[in-house]
Amino acid sequence: MVSVPLRRNRNFLLLQAGQLLSNAGTQLSSIAYPLLALELTGSAAKAGVVAFARILPVALFMLPAGAAADRWSRKRLMVAADGVRLLAVGGLAAGIWLGGIAFWVLPLVAFVEGAATALFSATHAGALRAVVPTVQIPAAAAVQTGRQAAVQLAGPPAGGALFGLGHALPFAADALSYAFSALSLVAIRRPFQDEHEPDRRPLRGRMAEGCRFLRDHPFLRTTALLFGLTNFLGPALLLALVVLGTRQGLSGGQVGVLVAAFGAGLLLGSFLSPIVRRLLPVRAVLLLELWTWPGCAVYLVWQDVYVLTAAMLLTALAIPASDSVVHGYRIAMTPDRLLGRVEAVRSTLSLAVAPLGPLVAGALLGAVSARATIAVLAAVALALALWGTLSCPIRTAPTLAQLVDPAAAGG
Repeated sequence: MVSVPLRRNRNFLLLQAGQLLSNAGTQLSSIAYPLLALELTGSAAKAGVVAFARILPVALFMLPAGAAADRWSRKRLMVAADGVRLLAVGGLAAGIWLGGIAFWVLPLVAFVEGAATALFSATHAGALRAVVPTVQIPAAAAVQTGRQAAVQLAGPPAGGALFGLGHALPFAADALSYAFSALSLVAIRRPFQDEHEPDRRPLRGRMAEGCRFLRDHPFLRTTALLFGLTNFLGPALLLALVVLGTRQGLSGGQVGVLVAAFGAGLLLGSFLSPIVRRLLPVRAVLLLELWTWPGCAVYLVWQDVYVLTAAMLLTALAIPASDSVVHGYRIAMTPDRLLGRVEAVRSTLSLAVAPLGPLVAGALLGAVSARATIAVLAAVALALALWGTLSCPIRTAPTLAQLVDPAAAGG
């Protein structure tokens, strides 16, 4: 593949434009789902059921979706996933517009949307690899992180505003975003996988091969586990930020600004990511994020939610650079025929860990002092930082040049 700057890579720009709008639509509806559930039932518990129904299928179906991504046409699977999400969410918008829906429709639509999202997510890494030269994959991964940060920053407030204008509007916008995503994929002129013989073994055997590849590659195994566990810390500290801000007497709007500041830090970090990767070796890029997480311990000395926010902003600035290395190198090093399964295994690990963060943080904040809660989280962060520092696979991390020949970086 001819190497041109990402900003001039037509296929990459099409992929990113489609996903920018699709992610934005998802964020619009992510706030509209619970708002509509509360409007229909007045029950916070039922609003939680809808959110759970949207997340559950991603965890349930990610592994078989990864196997499907390695066996069938990834582009067709992605377009089909967008089509299913368009019909499901568009049908919900139409039902609301025509006079209202029963509550049970919400978790059903959320579950269908989540299942299609699992299929799309498992195939996306292959699409990125197909349209970007190997040496540019870390930079492309950093662009994705920035895109996600931008929509997470702007999407929920915009979704709330649209919901106020008309309950169907956020869902209609989400459906249109899936249509645009499908069209952008069709417009890309490259296939999303290499040609190889179909693997006709049973699903269990095919999934086991993906697990073995990740397990047997020291660098990929270590980064998947280590940075997967940071998905425990992020949600835990964000929940602590909300709770501690409320206890400190801040309004809901002020607490929202503090949470949004973390997203703004991620966005800024995505712009700084190329500079960080250019100035620092791979090991230093990875350790940069790991050693910012224990910074939350500053709250133990100065118990103020603004101080905790400032400490978390340093981590937000570092995350895009480390993400670009962790995700970019994994995509580049994994054989194309295994990419969907390896991504599915990694995603499942992350999905299993992430919900535990707010669960543990909430339990601790209810049982012990805020200072003790942050101390526990800081201790976990310190353990991860020490693990990364002492880790041989990270100490001998491959260079960017080795991405051109993944076998040279093998282990």
